[in-house]
Amino acid sequence: MRGGLKELVEYTLAYGLLKTFGTLPRALARPAAQAFAWCGFRLAHRQRLSGMKNLSFAFPEKTEEERLRILRGCFQNIGRLLVDFSHFPELNKSNIGKYVAVDGFENYENAVRRGRGVIYLTGHLGAWELGSFSQSIFGYPLKFVVRPIANARVEALISHYRTLGGNAPIHRKNAAREILQALRRNEAVGILFDQNTTRDEGVFADFFGIPSATTPAIATFALRTGAAVVPAFLLWDHQLRKHRLTFGPALDLIDTGDRAGDILENTRRYNQVLELYVRKYPDQWLWIHRRWKTRPDGEKSLY
Repeated sequence: MRGGLKELVEYTLAYGLLKTFGTLPRALARPAAQAFAWCGFRLAHRQRLSGMKNLSFAFPEKTEEERLRILRGCFQNIGRLLVDFSHFPELNKSNIGKYVAVDGFENYENAVRRGRGVIYLTGHLGAWELGSFSQSIFGYPLKFVVRPIANARVEALISHYRTLGGNAPIHRKNAAREILQALRRNEAVGILFDQNTTRDEGVFADFFGIPSATTPAIATFALRTGAAVVPAFLLWDHQLRKHRLTFGPALDLIDTGDRAGDILENTRRYNQVLELYVRKYPDQWLWIHRRWKTRPDGEKSLY
């Protein structure tokens, strides 16, 4: 009973947030979401501590005030994402250009021409939910790998919004077969690869100079299928006051025949690419996640 009540409360809160911000015109929703994000910054003590710790690892040369400014931007970015996500039902081909500009689309087209599928190297940077959604509205739907939310009602609600444009989720538990099938059909698959993973599931590749437990999924599938790995991020342009959906050139794939070594080397290079984007847009990355939680054998916790 207690579990059922908890699920109902969580669903009611999630539904209420989405409907409230989705009903408000964007001109009102954005400042309201920024106020909501400010409250989150003040109240989310544990996440704020994790964020500041992460920023001290990544930017030891910055002052405490500079790191605080980045962290506030991180919360503001979450607020901006909430507004964008809640307005998914109103987006279509005729209005998506008002909110999203596209850079480097030829890199995606070139990757498709190779005929072996496309893997998006992406992470929790900018408006990641709108990134995949806007591509589907532009007419290029994709598959995306997700870890289902424990609350089934909330999961169904979020999944409904995510798939309105034609995108399809691949649940992480049974991902391998579906990813391989999609790539062999020359489809695109988005993989968020910037979160901590377990020692058993990941490989240690440097991120901001620190060994980081990272999923080897992108490198593994690229080596197995020959799929093109394309960096893809949706980043907020403060001057334009709109998002930029940015596609980078397909990354070179290291394939020497040493599978374990190649997976590690390619994953290391993928982390380097992500780090370049995070350094350029530090206030748009999800610093509140404990990215360096899993440590190599014998190392003590950084948190």
